[in-house]
Amino acid sequence: MTANSLPMSQEDPRYFTSNSRQLNVQIAQEEVYSFFVEIVKKLPPEDVLREFKGLFIDGLDSQDSDYIPGIYSIFLDDNQEELCNTIKRCCYIIVNNWKTNRKDKYIQELLNLFVNENLKIKTNNPPVVKTCKAWLENFVNSKDYKDLKLFTTRYEESFKGHWANRYTSYLLIDQSVNEKNPREQQEAARRLSKEIKDKFKFELAMYVARSQSAVSSTTRYKNPSVLGDQALRLIKAIVLKRGAFSHENIAHIFIKQTQNQTLEEFKINLEKYLFFSVEIQESVEILRQQFSESLSLWKTDYNQQNITKELFLRTCNRVIDCLTTENGKEPSSLFILLLNQGHALTLVIVLLKIILICKNSRRHLETRIAHLIRFYEKYSEEECKGVINFIEIFNITFAIYAENVEYNLIKMEEEEQSSNEQLNLDGYRVFSQMKVDRQK
Repeated sequence: MTANSLPMSQEDPRYFTSNSRQLNVQIAQEEVYSFFVEIVKKLPPEDVLREFKGLFIDGLDSQDSDYIPGIYSIFLDDNQEELCNTIKRCCYIIVNNWKTNRKDKYIQELLNLFVNENLKIKTNNPPVVKTCKAWLENFVNSKDYKDLKLFTTRYEESFKGHWANRYTSYLLIDQSVNEKNPREQQEAARRLSKEIKDKFKFELAMYVARSQSAVSSTTRYKNPSVLGDQALRLIKAIVLKRGAFSHENIAHIFIKQTQNQTLEEFKINLEKYLFFSVEIQESVEILRQQFSESLSLWKTDYNQQNITKELFLRTCNRVIDCLTTENGKEPSSLFILLLNQGHALTLVIVLLKIILICKNSRRHLETRIAHLIRFYEKYSEEECKGVINFIEIFNITFAIYAENVEYNLIKMEEEEQSSNEQLNLDGYRVFSQMKVDRQK
């Protein structure tokens, strides 16, 4: 089956019955999708690219005023959105397969098909061709095309260009949970996001091991964080918080103690739990009060209901919204205040404690971080130092608490006692170990 054999031509009456045009568009779309699902599995990437180009690109340089370029003929009844949706899903059918089969280099070639001189609108183009080219230009300038470009950036290149490139994994999570996106896009985004996060966790573990060894090469594994030497000190401080009063143990105790409570009781205890063991400075206490007021006013009609799994999840998601972004468009007042006061680590620990009691809120949290990145990406890296610092601390903290990596802190030398005793982290070494998945 080839692109030319698809029933798209102007002569095929099924697609031009006025009473069923939308149905005809859907029939055509499904045939196109099935076509690409079939050929991407069988043909080499070069042939797939050729078929894609033949269907969506070739013919747009025609000077014939009576010519309607192939597939575009079924969308010309003011159906630009459906055309873009068709192109988008076809792209993800291809991208998903190529990512799975490690043919990543061809993804850039696929996107490059939309950027060439022949697609620029020319004065001598017939009106129909101008319309088709304008639609393609709109697609290239859309968020959909921008989302596709996330699949072309190599992990090693993420430190180059715009600062937001370093946090692609969150932008991909946002794609993966958006039910408006085709399932191929959701699957591809979910897979690539996990791949990026796993690579970060591995490189962080290797950096920790190598950076503390005098005999190992420090150049083999680079620091995947932009925090520099501060990253190692941060890791030690986080790993030190283990034992009887670890965040995990406190989370388990909280879950047991809050069973069968009303929502009102749960909200009170949740606030206490989140700020338990957090260093309470005057500025933090003010923020805590604002947080408490915001949470207490939420869903007051449900205050006397017993906390259910659904209400538990919704409450945790609400806390995440209060601390990040409440509308998915701009940062919340609490997020801004915490960062402006220099409490990025406090914010990260509170968010971690939410996820430790409600793992199902993890994607919601990462989606909210994606929304914050989208809001701040219009600013320069210099203007976003506070936000970048927060995301870096978040990345390291959640990498330490990952299921497939273990960090341990070993005291290497005795500390001298002093009246103003502070923990000397330089006297400790941190060891990392990747856990083996024995189910594989």
